[in-house]
Amino acid sequence: MQFIASSWEPSLLVVRGLSSMTDDSTFLSRSAIPNSLETLDFVGGELLLVDKPLKWTSFDVVKKMRGLTKVKKIGHAGTLDPLATGLLILCTGKMTKQIERFQGMEKAYEGTLVLGKTTPSIDLETDFDSEQPTEHITVEQLESARQQFLGWISQVPPQHSAVKVDGRRVYKSARKGKKVEIRPREVEIKAFNFTQIDLPTIRFEVVCSKGTYIRSLVRDLGEVLGVGAYLKQLRRTRIGQFEVNDARTISEWASLLKPTEE
Repeated sequence: MQFIASSWEPSLLVVRGLSSMTDDSTFLSRSAIPNSLETLDFVGGELLLVDKPLKWTSFDVVKKMRGLTKVKKIGHAGTLDPLATGLLILCTGKMTKQIERFQGMEKAYEGTLVLGKTTPSIDLETDFDSEQPTEHITVEQLESARQQFLGWISQVPPQHSAVKVDGRRVYKSARKGKKVEIRPREVEIKAFNFTQIDLPTIRFEVVCSKGTYIRSLVRDLGEVLGVGAYLKQLRRTRIGQFEVNDARTISEWASLLKPTEE
């Protein structure tokens, strides 16, 4: 297995040799890193780790990387909302055949939620539509509510999401003010911890299965507490064994892949 990185910083950029990778492969080792990107084969298949910027859609990232790599066949292994940042895995060329494999890996997030206010999108994409006092909420109530969302739970995706109902993305109806009936899905919350509580704001970390909507988790927590909640900030920090610290920003990828002008 090879790891290709730039000469200016010894950090993982591209993971290769995944076809033979096993669950216990130590593919995040930083030994034997070449000093150039000349051996990359985007058509043959590469896996790229990108730190998605705020307000970019996942497809915006794919489109940008298509331009930088000059390869049309690129897909991502798990959508991030425009207002979320963090790890996005891109597969190029023949590696796109393995996208479902990466999509099925567990995800880890860190974020900030705010109790006492709600929005139709459950984040800051839309305006506030309700407000409730939160002064009465105790640490014991928070802990009791948190415990209810551990393990396998039934979760309804947000109306403002890319879920398809009858072949149509539900967010398109939501933006027109129409509510669509969405079937609940079973997802696993492997960890849900509050890392800082300063009501009405709570910092949290989540480890979850494929298909989990963190906005839905925040919405449901707010409903259990009887005050509502919205997601203020979200960052995906890990997919399987891939860490966001090993990813590169769009500008860094552009510097690495764009030909130097003489």
